[in-house]
Amino acid sequence: MLTVLTVLTTTDTAAKAEALAHGAVTARLAACAQISSAPVTSVYRWRGEIETAQEWQVLLKTTRLRYPELERHLIAAHDYETPEIIATPAAGGSAAYLEWVADETDTPRGRSGG
Repeated sequence: MLTVLTVLTTTDTAAKAEALAHGAVTARLAACAQISSAPVTSVYRWRGEIETAQEWQVLLKTTRLRYPELERHLIAAHDYETPEIIATPAAGGSAAYLEWVADETDTPRGRSGG
């Protein structure tokens, strides 16, 4: 059964968000990437200090089979020491859209976990 994932990452500029999105789609590791139109405010603990930063969210659509390559790509392309990369399985979706994600990521259908 085909499993589609949404993968969230963040970065500190709109240009970097677009580069991450474009790189993943160009490499066929994601079928689609959406970039938040405005920064979000992130509050987090980093090295014992509370930090506040403006970030752009990038939401990518891929399959479970392509996820490991997408994760490696994002880590290599990202300039954060520890980038946020969170994958969530889609609980459902239209069959046509899920097939499109598989087609655009060159994911073979009919394989377990795909």
